[in-house]
Amino acid sequence: MSRAQRPTVATRVMSWHKSFTTGGVALPQRAPGELIWAHATSDERYLALCDLGQRLKMMRPDLSVLITREPELCTLSVPEGSHLIVGELPTEQVAEIRSFLNHWQPDLCLWAGGELRPGLIRNCCDRGINALLIDIEAHELPARRSRWLPDKSRKLLDNFSAILTPSTAALTKLRRAGIAAEKIITTTRLRISATPPGYHEDELSRVQDNLGSRQVWLSAHTRIDEIPTILGAHRNALRLLHRLMLVLSVERFSDLDTARDELREFGLRYTDWDAGEEVDDNTQVLLTCDEDLGLWYRVAPLSLLAGTLNAQASGHNPLDAAALGSAILHGPGVGGHMPLYQRLAEAGAAHMIHNSDELAVQVIQLSAPDKAAEMALAGWQIVTESAELTDQLLDRVQDILDLRESQNAAS
Repeated sequence: MSRAQRPTVATRVMSWHKSFTTGGVALPQRAPGELIWAHATSDERYLALCDLGQRLKMMRPDLSVLITREPELCTLSVPEGSHLIVGELPTEQVAEIRSFLNHWQPDLCLWAGGELRPGLIRNCCDRGINALLIDIEAHELPARRSRWLPDKSRKLLDNFSAILTPSTAALTKLRRAGIAAEKIITTTRLRISATPPGYHEDELSRVQDNLGSRQVWLSAHTRIDEIPTILGAHRNALRLLHRLMLVLSVERFSDLDTARDELREFGLRYTDWDAGEEVDDNTQVLLTCDEDLGLWYRVAPLSLLAGTLNAQASGHNPLDAAALGSAILHGPGVGGHMPLYQRLAEAGAAHMIHNSDELAVQVIQLSAPDKAAEMALAGWQIVTESAELTDQLLDRVQDILDLRESQNAAS
């Protein structure tokens, strides 16, 4: 059996695209068992909550995760491979709130950011639904409308069992509002974290032995229309770096035949990894697919995150490459991942390219081991920062669900 015949994980996403109403919008069926409901108020928080939901489902396979988002975020796609329920909130009409909560019956609510809905949050509290307010900034906290009117903001915030904030200004406002100190927790920002693909250590050692001291770069998530740009850059780089090897990883197994045709047209000698071939000294390009990206991120000190060369593309999470020690190049089409790429660029861990010539220049410059190593170290620091709050939430959510489960069993 060739490597290309291995099974892949299918995407299973349930969603609805109109605001919930009691008038009959068809909602996905609620599965039996535990359900976490998380709400996102920005694109970065949305991606981070999807990531968190997937991690929780790995820990608790029978858990359902519902992600809601503000209306302006509905153009954001559901991350590939997600097993999530995605949709919009009800309005603040009492009947809609009751129908929404009656249908989903969440065991826990994670509300990321501001845009607080007093009616919805109060109803959650009345039903005994544990709610955490996370990643809240000072400007997102509810403000007192008039000093002559009763302050309702404290009562609203007290509906949450804990408030997690990365902001010292928010911390000060919460304390002044009279929120109990034990409810307020200082954290890092909520950000998407890395879930790097796996690889076999023995296979990594074998490939590294075969390559020896050869310089290697990777094009990951490559789309068919990007192949000429990438192969053109590699051919130009070969004029100065004669032993340089490109790992060309296409997005889909079905694209391999087209990629083979392109390689023959460019006159590049290639090894067909998914047909079982092994690298030798004559290999200029190793052709594979994204199934083995974990291995190639570890092998290649420099990775182009393709699927980004078209400015309208949605891009990929760059932290997987950074977590496995690769410096990052990318095009302008990063979609909702833009804040993450900006952080990596500011840290010196990623660089944007726009065409084949720019790509060739960067590949040549970053083939110097010290240059790629500097970028990789900067990327690892971003990975570490991104994981902190996610890890904290995973532990807290698990504890809350375990406690709820034991209380239900005892009643």
